[in-house]
Amino acid sequence: MVEQTTFTEADRTDGIAPDAVDAKNPPASDAPERPSVAAMNMIQALNSALDVKMAEDPNVLSFGEDAGYFGGVFRVTDHLQQKHGLTRSFDAPISENGIAAAGIGMAVYGLRPVIEMQFADYIYPAYDQLVSEAAKIRYRSGGEFTVPITVRSPYGGGIFGGQTHSQSPESLFTHIAGLKVVIPSNPYDAKGLLIASIEDDDPVVFFEPKRLYNGPFDGWHQNPVQPWKAQKLAQVPTGKYVEPLGKARIMREGSDVTILAYGTMVWVSLAAAEHAGVDAEVIDLRSLVPLDIEAIEASVKKTGRCVVVHEAPKTSGYGAELSALVQERCFYHLEAPVARVCGWDIPYPHAFEWEYFPGPERVADALKRTMEG
Repeated sequence: MVEQTTFTEADRTDGIAPDAVDAKNPPASDAPERPSVAAMNMIQALNSALDVKMAEDPNVLSFGEDAGYFGGVFRVTDHLQQKHGLTRSFDAPISENGIAAAGIGMAVYGLRPVIEMQFADYIYPAYDQLVSEAAKIRYRSGGEFTVPITVRSPYGGGIFGGQTHSQSPESLFTHIAGLKVVIPSNPYDAKGLLIASIEDDDPVVFFEPKRLYNGPFDGWHQNPVQPWKAQKLAQVPTGKYVEPLGKARIMREGSDVTILAYGTMVWVSLAAAEHAGVDAEVIDLRSLVPLDIEAIEASVKKTGRCVVVHEAPKTSGYGAELSALVQERCFYHLEAPVARVCGWDIPYPHAFEWEYFPGPERVADALKRTMEG
């Protein structure tokens, strides 16, 4: 049977027809051996994770809106279709609930789909499928069926995306039993955590801070953009490796106060500690569910103070859960109330991006207040 396609040669500038690409571009596993480590930005690291898993496991596939032939709006799935074929990397209609439903069906029948929601703001139509089906099937079937689906999505602000391209909906998914939620802050973790997510037998919502795709961002928006290549965590193994879910990373050791952050806010917190002149211990949670509560507890008991930082609105944000956990587990060690620095309880504004964004000055103020308390 001849595989049908609606693509034309004019869709790309390389002059290679999509139905002829596979023969000219063999899978990565057949390519000559590459250097063991390479400097990568987060886009390249995520692409490498998908490439490695698709080459290793024929059950792994990737699809979403413009995520096949075009390679995704942020190019995370670039050239996967050419390497692995039209049945392993393909485009989907503009129907997030349909994308999620198709992925869940594939997962139940033994595949490991990685679906892309073009922006986290567009994930809401898929919410019912992810909450009512993906999160419940293992429980409902008494463990006979699993849903090894990974839902990738760029999220967060800092790129002037306005109210419909800047949202951080992570707390909507951490609330749902049966879903895991992962948010990397650097290329090294992005690749290792994505591979771990794909190999996990439960559904994983994998949010990618789009402000970090091309370089770390410390919140000082007036400064020139810094590339990833200068960062140690941009030195990424080209082959397979796994960063376990549920394990935090201590980004900066300190003794005065513990900062709990994830995604873009990890780099903002590092800048804020320096700006405030406070010896802060910065913990990158990496995985919100499962959560490395042991690392949090050990740090707060050492420092006696805690500041939680996230970009999502404050009310009912994930920071509320973190604050409650710290209070429950470390109450007698706390020397000041747990502070939260978050986005405001408003739609993400376009014109007032930096007034909304929890920048280093706001975090530094919270650090100073906590130390005084």
